[in-house]
Amino acid sequence: MRGDLVTKLAARGLATGGAVLAFLVLALTGATAWGLGLAVAALAATVWERRVRPGADSVAETALLAAGILVGYARQLDGGFDPILAVTALVLLGLVLVTGPLRTAGNLEIRAANLPVRTWVPQVAARLDDAVAGLLAALAVAALAGLPAVVALLVCLPVGAAAGAVALDLARRRFRPTAGGSAVTRALRRHQPEFVLHFSAPPGSEYQVTMWLPYLERIGRPFVVMLREPEFLPAVAAATTAPVVYCPTLRTMDEVLVPSLRVAFYVNHGAKNSHCIRFTQLTHVQLHHGDSDKAPSANPVSAIFDRIFVAGEAAVDRYARAGVEIPAEKFVVVGRPQVEAIEVRHQPTRGLTNPTVLYTPTWTGHHADADYCSLPMAETLLRRLLDRGATVILRAHPYTNQHPGSARRLARLHELLAADRSRTGRQHVFGAAASRLTLAESVNRADALVSDVSGVVSDWLYSGKPYAVTDTGVDGDRFVERFPLAATGYVLRRDIADLDDVLTRLLDTDPLAEARWATRRRYLGDFPADSYAEAFLSAARRELDPAWTAPAPRTTTDDAALPTAP
Repeated sequence: MRGDLVTKLAARGLATGGAVLAFLVLALTGATAWGLGLAVAALAATVWERRVRPGADSVAETALLAAGILVGYARQLDGGFDPILAVTALVLLGLVLVTGPLRTAGNLEIRAANLPVRTWVPQVAARLDDAVAGLLAALAVAALAGLPAVVALLVCLPVGAAAGAVALDLARRRFRPTAGGSAVTRALRRHQPEFVLHFSAPPGSEYQVTMWLPYLERIGRPFVVMLREPEFLPAVAAATTAPVVYCPTLRTMDEVLVPSLRVAFYVNHGAKNSHCIRFTQLTHVQLHHGDSDKAPSANPVSAIFDRIFVAGEAAVDRYARAGVEIPAEKFVVVGRPQVEAIEVRHQPTRGLTNPTVLYTPTWTGHHADADYCSLPMAETLLRRLLDRGATVILRAHPYTNQHPGSARRLARLHELLAADRSRTGRQHVFGAAASRLTLAESVNRADALVSDVSGVVSDWLYSGKPYAVTDTGVDGDRFVERFPLAATGYVLRRDIADLDDVLTRLLDTDPLAEARWATRRRYLGDFPADSYAEAFLSAARRELDPAWTAPAPRTTTDDAALPTAP
């Protein structure tokens, strides 16, 4: 994304430029105080750079800053050669040289949460760079205060001792591995997990796995979550009581995939899924993280899985329509359990005077053919909704702010809604307030939906309420052919010339009310409302134990009461 590139370039420039400038001021001028201040600022820039560029190598910048700060310290003491300061310099040199290799080695180690083991070594190794930056900042402050050189040495020793302990433990793991496997392996063997959830994705994608965790827990069998990127560990571990492990390498995967495992679940088509699929003793099941008519929802890569859990028959048809040939026996219709908390409105509601409208623009996608984002037309849409007295809930895709143009448009929409709230008192929900709502809560608050082509439309469909879908491409009359779910929604064209007509049908007349129920069954399955998630739970248990049979479903009058298509 262009925004990421600009941020990374800025971080690189500030870190490198700041380090060079601070060193030159400290080494070549008498402005010691200014130089030490610049050094602290440059250290902050290097820490920031590692946040936006996790693999950044800042050895050169750190070495320059260490040298400059030591020169400034010596000048402040003004006592000639100081052996204690020389020893401090050697300790600092060692730290600057080893932090990078130790971080790299630590990144190859398992990290775990929700297990009775401590994986402190990789965590400390990952933070050594920041510890050294903090140490140098402390030395700069000590130099400004004119503290004795022994203070500098005493500040350095704890960080040096921590680096030494990490180095010794990593060396022991390499050359004298523990019999019976690592502590994580032994803990997992005791835990006896029956299935694993494998997850790999770009930053900001943790919602893909957290939406499934409550349902995996309801299966009632022990399991483990395997992450392939470290940044997801805190958020995922906080969302479940199951063990969560970060496996950076194939070797660490071997340690985690213990003999008790029988099934592996996946929630996307990440490239690293292939690392787990190589374990042929497991049954590999794709769950997806939503159901939509987007092109990625018919990804040919799905064919490599043993089972593909889909929400309804529409998903099976979607693969066939895209020319992706997958044997029918691989598909299992399980519904979309996440919609069970959505309230169903059985009777159509027409002529809404002060409606609440949920607007869910998606992101631009990685490629032009996956760009379904409606934000370029969104301001006109929202103004027209406000003219109709609507209260708006605005939920943007989590990736929206990665695109500078989308981020600016979203900020403009927030300003528009904030101004209207101040003027009219209508309680629009957007920004942080919207992100605190679950999708089900947002759907339950709203009377109608305006959405781009995305999985939100399928989830909304469960409610039975009207929806509009934006056509942001150039398909024209072929839009509904490419995205069949739009057939029982109201299509808003790219030039929004039909906006008033769409809003009238969406909020006033709703002529497609009855037809939506047939679409609902095709996309979300035909399961009893009071036990909707049981379809998924039963299917998952069958994969874990092929001899298991589900109890007879309870009878319900809810689905019988649903209107049917004429």
